[in-house]
Amino acid sequence: MKENYPLIRKIYLYVFSFIGLLLIVIGLVRLVDLGLKVYIFKKADVLIYYPQPARIEKDGTTTEMTPEEEEKFRAEQEKVQKEQAESQRQREASNSLAMIIIGAPLFFYHWRIISRERE
Repeated sequence: MKENYPLIRKIYLYVFSFIGLLLIVIGLVRLVDLGLKVYIFKKADVLIYYPQPARIEKDGTTTEMTPEEEEKFRAEQEKVQKEQAESQRQREASNSLAMIIIGAPLFFYHWRIISRERE
């Protein structure tokens, strides 16, 4: 096969080397982005919740929230926000690591073949 289709084989090797390298780069960029958000730009992934001005009753009427209810609502929103941010960070980290874990062998395997054939 090597002698019958040398151009197709070379294109295949370079394309898959490029794809592997691209996965590595994207995964590393996403990990650096995540690290910057966590340690330097801490407000970059903070979601803003607006206070709920009124409570809707079962009969459809609205009543103003008491200061205690507003504080409870704010505390609940902050808790939800922290949990969402943590789960989002974990998803980003796992996706980035998966890209690197898949991209590295893909790149190095195909690039090693290319390097051997050049010699």
